[in-house]
Amino acid sequence: MNELDPITLGVIQAGLQQVCDEMDLTFSRSAFSPVIAEADDRSDGIYDGETGALIAQGEGGLPVFVGTMQFSTMTLIDFIREGKALPPEEGDIYIVNDPYLGGTHLMDVRFAMPFFHDGELFSWLSNTGHWPDIGGAVPGGFSANATAVEQEGLRLPPVKLVKRGQMDPEIYAIICSNIRIADQRIGDIKAQIAALNVGARQLTKLLDRYGVKTVKAAIGEWRQRAARQMRAKIAKIPTGTYRSEAWVDSDGVIDEPLKIALAIEKKGDDLYFDFAGSSPPCRGPMNSVIATTYSSVYLAIKHIFPDVPINAGTFEPLHIKEPEGTFLYAKYPRPVSGCAAEVSQRIAEAVFAALVGPLPDIVTAAPAGSSGNFALGGFDPEKNRPYVMYQLSGGGYGGNIRQDGLTNGCSTIGISKTQPIEVLEQIYPILFEEYALREGSGGAGERRGGFGINYKVKLQRGEAQASFVMDHGRVGPQGARGGHDGAVNTVTVYRNGDAYVPKHLSKDQDIPIGVGDVVAVGTPGGGGYGDPLARAPERVLTDVRLEYYSIEQARDLFRVEILHNLSGVDEPATKTLRKAGNAQTAR
Repeated sequence: MNELDPITLGVIQAGLQQVCDEMDLTFSRSAFSPVIAEADDRSDGIYDGETGALIAQGEGGLPVFVGTMQFSTMTLIDFIREGKALPPEEGDIYIVNDPYLGGTHLMDVRFAMPFFHDGELFSWLSNTGHWPDIGGAVPGGFSANATAVEQEGLRLPPVKLVKRGQMDPEIYAIICSNIRIADQRIGDIKAQIAALNVGARQLTKLLDRYGVKTVKAAIGEWRQRAARQMRAKIAKIPTGTYRSEAWVDSDGVIDEPLKIALAIEKKGDDLYFDFAGSSPPCRGPMNSVIATTYSSVYLAIKHIFPDVPINAGTFEPLHIKEPEGTFLYAKYPRPVSGCAAEVSQRIAEAVFAALVGPLPDIVTAAPAGSSGNFALGGFDPEKNRPYVMYQLSGGGYGGNIRQDGLTNGCSTIGISKTQPIEVLEQIYPILFEEYALREGSGGAGERRGGFGINYKVKLQRGEAQASFVMDHGRVGPQGARGGHDGAVNTVTVYRNGDAYVPKHLSKDQDIPIGVGDVVAVGTPGGGGYGDPLARAPERVLTDVRLEYYSIEQARDLFRVEILHNLSGVDEPATKTLRKAGNAQTAR
């Protein structure tokens, strides 16, 4: 390879990143569904034409798709070589959502376009978008009680949806015949296609300017650099084996927790991950396909070392033993609707818990770790049409050695944000009666966890069915180094004034609700970091003034009797704290 000057190398890297960012922007701006247009539950990337290895991904894309889209592209290439899929031609776009072929759950639909330059296949452009419905037993696809993948929706192997620039009407008809609100899907389909076309135009400009040979050389160099940088980060970890556990509440069918057992061995400049001892495959939808399990490890390490550039080289020092015989390696026909949004975050939590010991100044306590998947499907009599609303929610981040956790942050696996409630109220027959910070939900610590949220959704018109696939309802996000766990997730449905709490706490499906009924959700807070008794009194006082914690919580969690030593502050809250502290001291 000819030596590339640093400026050209940097410009090409930035150019590839810009191609992906423009695809992301086009996708969101063109999409019909709020979950893509507002929440940005999507991702775009460039992958090697021969191997499918990741070249670049948009900064605004979901981290969990980093690994899965690479797996999916590799699988597509294998299918083509084996004659299981038609060979690529210019203008083609493949569609696939099969979880077992490098995917997540069925709602994450992946498009892949072969990109040709001067008649030669240079790369693949791919994107993933979360469709609000893919058919199956319940609106939205999150079937909390599914025992087979067929109950979760339509499953597509890699097939050409677009052939030489023209959408195949037969494939499109098959899709529309198997999903709800089919007439509304064309907007998202065209948005995914538009994003790939924008990427093709911008990548063509980059190759025309610098030439294929130079761009390929830059891609190879950046891959090597990413691997070197990751190994340099890993070198900071003392040699040894680090263990942790994380728990999934239940699988939605059998009301027993699922264990994730993890051992991380630092050997040389590489990390070796072993999930031996994790629970066996489960009956319900909390199984994880292997691509999602791998991707969850990748994204967790990227959280810990965020400044390492993202491409296939980033993953080279990470070696994962395939967790055969566990629920982290789902095979057909195991249901998997909870794998990407929930199990993936428990895997990341296990990584954080294992490495917070050797890397206390970098790793945080556990974040909320649930996407809060809430689907509501019904018929709006005012608009005379059916609908499927998909709501995702933020929660608290874990505290760390330097600061408290972020409040109402996005999930561990992505940067998707909650759709604006005003938009949801315009589109769907609902009213948000509450959307507020969930006081007291952050785990106590020297650096406390961030807070989750409380929200209440009331049905305004018609009838509907509510479904939930959430987690952390049994045990809250783990605290670290003496910090307390964050508050658990809660779900309550008020029907005709009666409160209903799901047997599986935050998993259930097909709950009928009528006009005036309310769904109330409290999302988890982040884990606390460090001994709560070491928290500065001034910080506890500020939290109480802001009503983050009640006086009683502050007294019980942080031993606020020390606050009577504060001087020069005579606000009512301080006086009350002093009184409470003195009473505690007297006892």
